[in-house]
Amino acid sequence: MSSSPLFSMSTMKRDSFVMKTITSNKEFKFNVSNSFDKLPVTSPTLLLTGENSLKWGQNESLLRNRMQCCAVEVKNMPGYPMGKKFELDDVIEAQQFDRETLNAIFEVAKEMENIKKNSPGSQILKGYLMATLFYEPSTRTRLSFESAMKRLGGEVLTTENAREFSSAAKGETLEDTIRTVEGYSDIIVMRHFESGAAKRAAATAGIPIINAGDGPGQHPTQALLDVYTIEREIGKLDGIRVGLVGDLANGRTVRSLAYLLAEYQDVKIYFVSPDVVKMKDDIKKYLTRRGVEWEESGDLMEVASKCDVVYQTRIQRERFGERINLYEEARGKYIVDENVLKVMQSHAVVMHPLPRLDEITVDVDADPRAAYFRQAKNGLYIRMALLKLLLVGW
Repeated sequence: MSSSPLFSMSTMKRDSFVMKTITSNKEFKFNVSNSFDKLPVTSPTLLLTGENSLKWGQNESLLRNRMQCCAVEVKNMPGYPMGKKFELDDVIEAQQFDRETLNAIFEVAKEMENIKKNSPGSQILKGYLMATLFYEPSTRTRLSFESAMKRLGGEVLTTENAREFSSAAKGETLEDTIRTVEGYSDIIVMRHFESGAAKRAAATAGIPIINAGDGPGQHPTQALLDVYTIEREIGKLDGIRVGLVGDLANGRTVRSLAYLLAEYQDVKIYFVSPDVVKMKDDIKKYLTRRGVEWEESGDLMEVASKCDVVYQTRIQRERFGERINLYEEARGKYIVDENVLKVMQSHAVVMHPLPRLDEITVDVDADPRAAYFRQAKNGLYIRMALLKLLLVGW
């Protein structure tokens, strides 16, 4: 993406102001009548524009639509000077995040944990609309995004089963759907059944797109909350041992998590899965290039005894199609139960992106090392942080 233009304030009145681009000398007028009285922030404040989201070279009409003015309370963060805009236009894949950005996002997430109802912070996104387009079923991801938006004062437009109950059922293309929905909203959160669909949406849209899972491809916001949970539970990210268990071929969560773990030092990853759903070679090659040690194993008990994190996943029936025999062969081979807990270290945790079937027995829930429901709750704070950063910046 080409660099964004620089802007200068040329005139300022109570009800409007004009901004001029230094590079192209175009002027844009913004009406902000009464908005300063409604904004729930105190000092210090900065007047910021949404130029970080602009794809420069688009037409002037789109630019006018995209440039939004708001007063934002900005705090200094390590590595990020006051007033710096979030450097990402969209959240599509885990490879977008480096270690410095991850640490900064986690600091914002911690701030989100402390936002109280009816406080100034709970109105950060007042006036913004988020559209959720989910072409596959979801409980935690969709509800946590919608809760995150509402907890920050924003509003939500939602479709729960867009594959069946939207114009997609009539044959409308994804690109046309995105072009339409972006006219109603400020940000789109999308789950799709095709790998790569989020990239197509981002290439089409003039507003931020968040990938909430694209088939067997990636699930970057899940990976963010997973790494955030590991840090909160274990107390560190360098030098950890992580066992990824279950459907590693079709599991988008484990793929994204592996990418993020590669940002940390002295990490070792164990892959434990049935033969028909082994981790794909692209992830193994990526980890090798990044100097991350990995090992495949068929012994869950041995791996669990060595790991700080046992990350269990379900065998995904929906990815097998008509190959029912292969699904039945894979299902139930690796189960986390009380016997696994007995060999795990006292500080280690069991994680799961959920939903679970029978791959973690219910008696594990009572053990303090069962972190999966705490993990799900952390998704709210990570998604609050992402929505804030994409819409109003640091």
